[in-house]
Amino acid sequence: MTNERDDARGDEQGHAEGEVGSRMRRGLLQGAGLGAALAMMGGMVSSPAQAAEAAFPSHKRWKIVFVNHVTTNPFFVPTQYGIQDACAMMNMDYQWTGSANADVGEMVNAMNAAIAAKADAIAVPIVDPKAFDGPVQKALDAGIPVFSYNADAPSGGKNNRLAYIGQDLYLSGYQMGERIVSLIDSGLVGLFIATPGQLNIQPRLDGATDAIKKSGKKIDIQTIATGATVNEELSKIKSFYLGHQDLKGMFAVDAGSTQGVAQVIKESKLTEKGVHGGGFDLLPTTIQLIKEGFLDFTIDQQPYVQGFYTVVEAFTYLASGGLVGPANINTGLKFVTKSSVDPYLSTSTRYEGKSTKAQIVPRSGPIKS
Repeated sequence: MTNERDDARGDEQGHAEGEVGSRMRRGLLQGAGLGAALAMMGGMVSSPAQAAEAAFPSHKRWKIVFVNHVTTNPFFVPTQYGIQDACAMMNMDYQWTGSANADVGEMVNAMNAAIAAKADAIAVPIVDPKAFDGPVQKALDAGIPVFSYNADAPSGGKNNRLAYIGQDLYLSGYQMGERIVSLIDSGLVGLFIATPGQLNIQPRLDGATDAIKKSGKKIDIQTIATGATVNEELSKIKSFYLGHQDLKGMFAVDAGSTQGVAQVIKESKLTEKGVHGGGFDLLPTTIQLIKEGFLDFTIDQQPYVQGFYTVVEAFTYLASGGLVGPANINTGLKFVTKSSVDPYLSTSTRYEGKSTKAQIVPRSGPIKS
């Protein structure tokens, strides 16, 4: 796993190889849609690959710069794979840059550098309610489209990004709060957040808190800041538990803290004491510990498509001269529990960040919502 993550993180300036793009194009064009596509093209092409190549006229190899707030966080490994795959399909380049430890100043500097370098498009998680207003407008004034992903500016503000690709963060937190209330009647509950105030996770904490308070149950909420790195998060969670061993639940609103909650519950045998836990995202340790019964749930927000769809939106905007899109895309909310976790353990793909290999994953049986 480590080598695969390093491979994704280390591609600071890269783009996926044409061979990957060819495989992806062939896969997308196979099936019932191929005949119709060929018919529409008047029989002028003889293979799926040629059909894909003929879909758009030749164009500049546009470059999209992805600014990120935690560039080495394992959550964004599948996001980077999604970026790579979409760039390979769309004949684009990308850059992965920003801050390794949620430093907004470093992110703003990365945006300004992308503007100065005349990037064709910029994507950025708007994790601060005001800091990105100026850089976004500066980019737009320079003719560079800007998209937010993973985190967005508050509605009614002054940020003019073109579209948001990501989860409805407050709603996901509210639904987590409702799940907490269904598990716990009273007592101390720790809510863990990596970086309080940042817009990629603070709305989840707000939503969870509101749902718990609305329930009227005698649940004592304590909020704990854990930090931007996985090791730091684990340490803070351990410290909180050791000082509050009468707690009834531990829940987190970010990937690293969720993994840390699961690890502490397992190491301290808290399920035997009736302690509940849950959180967000699909880090491998989190998924395994759900299977083993140490977490009640995690929430999938599909990081792969947060990268993939952002590239596609940028491409369609650039290819159409701004006539097509942009549009907000909600990447969804899905509770993963012990009863539904098996598919996440039985596959190893780019889509959840566990493999570098490009592949089509077969499935069978009824589709469950």
